[in-house]
Amino acid sequence: MPAPLGNSPTKRMPNIQVFGMEDNQATRAALRFFRERRIVVHFVDLRKKPIAVGELRRFTERLGAAACIDTDAKPYKEQGLGYLSMDDAGITSRLLSDVRLLRLPLVRYGDHVSAGKDEAAWKAWLAGPK
Repeated sequence: MPAPLGNSPTKRMPNIQVFGMEDNQATRAALRFFRERRIVVHFVDLRKKPIAVGELRRFTERLGAAACIDTDAKPYKEQGLGYLSMDDAGITSRLLSDVRLLRLPLVRYGDHVSAGKDEAAWKAWLAGPK
């Protein structure tokens, strides 16, 4: 739940989307990061609503599919994906079929995207262009 902003925010709020799962520690950290800065985010719980193909494509095109898959996740090891050589299309199809393989949270701000807990990038987004 985002922080309350009152009746009149003093600055234009950025449109930030966070894709993750409520029980994921990194997702909770991202939501807390933006809440502490009084930024309202649009949170999508991937357990309730799966990520759209186009949305996942946006992350894989900008970051690379290998950056979006969590190699430390238990499902990654259980499925033996470390022994497979997959191209970007193969990784993307695996991510669509099992959201537990995603490196969470996936955060989007305009054309900027990040996968995983990346507070340095989030601070740079909020600081604006220099």
